[in-house]
Amino acid sequence: MRSKVLATVAAVALAIVLGVLDYVTGREWAISAFYLLPTCIAAWVAGRWAGFAMGALCTCAWFLSDVLNGATYQSPLIPVWNAIMLFVFFLVVVWLLTAFQRSHYHLEQIVGQRTAALRAEIEERKRLEQAKLQAERLGVVGSMAAQVAHEIRNPLGSISLNLDLIGEEVDALAHSNSRSSDECRLLLREIRSQVLRITQVLQEYLQFARMPRSERAALSLRELLEEKLGFVQPLLDRSQVGLNKVFDPDLPPVHADPEQLWEALLNLIRNAVDAMPGGGNLTIATKRNGTKALVSVSDSGHGMTEEEARNLFIPFFTTKTDGTGLGLAHTQQIVTEHGGRIDWTTKRGEGSTFTIQLPLEVGTWHEELLANCECTDAIT
Repeated sequence: MRSKVLATVAAVALAIVLGVLDYVTGREWAISAFYLLPTCIAAWVAGRWAGFAMGALCTCAWFLSDVLNGATYQSPLIPVWNAIMLFVFFLVVVWLLTAFQRSHYHLEQIVGQRTAALRAEIEERKRLEQAKLQAERLGVVGSMAAQVAHEIRNPLGSISLNLDLIGEEVDALAHSNSRSSDECRLLLREIRSQVLRITQVLQEYLQFARMPRSERAALSLRELLEEKLGFVQPLLDRSQVGLNKVFDPDLPPVHADPEQLWEALLNLIRNAVDAMPGGGNLTIATKRNGTKALVSVSDSGHGMTEEEARNLFIPFFTTKTDGTGLGLAHTQQIVTEHGGRIDWTTKRGEGSTFTIQLPLEVGTWHEELLANCECTDAIT
């Protein structure tokens, strides 16, 4: 607005100066063509109507200077006719100039939109290429994990059975030497705990390698979270973590497998709790973004370093002493299988936020699109 006002004031001042010069010099300098300059300035900066007004002002300035100079004509209507022709000329120039300006602005908008669309397409292709590479990597890892788990499971079963037999023998000999039997029981418990740890790791590997076929249906995220979060409340209480729930009551359902989706969210919740060893706040939120539903898990923990953030979804990468590094990779696998994506933001010392983006149930947003469209009958 300031530039428009300044341009208009400058154009008016220039028109007045030209009118004075035209009056003082008469026809010797022939400066009539210069009246086009303030008209074009006003039209280009302030708009078409400002250009029309400036053209009228310049026409009046020329007409007054011509009349006051005492120029003689064969007919008194000739200067009036010349003024009208000059004003029409100004109108045509202003119209063409502003039309060109609008076309140029429209072209800039189209170029900007297409550039943004091209940039988005490039980013999407990069993301798909990374997802493809990640899927291939996960496929290889999954095959290896399944093979290793299959080869180790049978020996582990045999070891567990023999531990049970040894335990029975120790109980039988307990009456002869109680001190030795207590030491044997302690060793057996330690061995059994390690065998259980290996079994759990193998179970995670098999779960990662052989993700069951999803049974998707229309699913309310609010109902799922209200139901499942009650089961993790004891974990949050033990860790002194407060839970904040921010659910969109009008969020339409998503098309997802409830068990697999909850498994993905549970991995994020556990990671968030582990990031707050001294307690903190956990926030679970849902909202709508166009045809997508967003589920975010935020913690007030220690955050992540740049290296940790880069390697988040790489299998077997973990910062935990007892972790397998498959939790987030499995979460990403589930989200990708559901046609979604997972994003994250983190800042050292201020916590992290993971956001799962899932497509809404097709009928939901399609019906809304038809309802909001003015040409519903034509589309139907």
